[in-house]
Amino acid sequence: SYQRFANCYCCFYKLQPEMTRSIYDQFISQLQTSIKEEIQEVKDEGNLELLFNSLDKIVEEAKNREEPVWRPSGIPEEDICSAMVPYLLKHRAYLQKILKEKEEENRKVAESVLAGRDRIAELQQLIQARKHAWQ
Repeated sequence: SYQRFANCYCCFYKLQPEMTRSIYDQFISQLQTSIKEEIQEVKDEGNLELLFNSLDKIVEEAKNREEPVWRPSGIPEEDICSAMVPYLLKHRAYLQKILKEKEEENRKVAESVLAGRDRIAELQQLIQARKHAWQ
């Protein structure tokens, strides 16, 4: 504030209060300009304009979501569990489905193998019978 500025330069303020006010106004004006320029440089260097627009878009999309938003509890073990359990349950269900499919596939292959063995046994008996008949 101007009062703090004047207190810092109290000797000069006592001699020329109008000049002190003018210097203060110029200082504030130049400081604001300098800050605005530096902020613009930072925005340009970091491509912040694009990032801020992207962030705004994410915020708008989040407003339309109906599912509950996750918030950390501050206890990492609980946080990781609450984040991972739904994923792991979904993955377990997927793996159980795949397991059932593979078990069914294995059952069919086992039946096919048994049928093939039976057919081989039949053919061996037929061969033996024809061999005996031929002799």
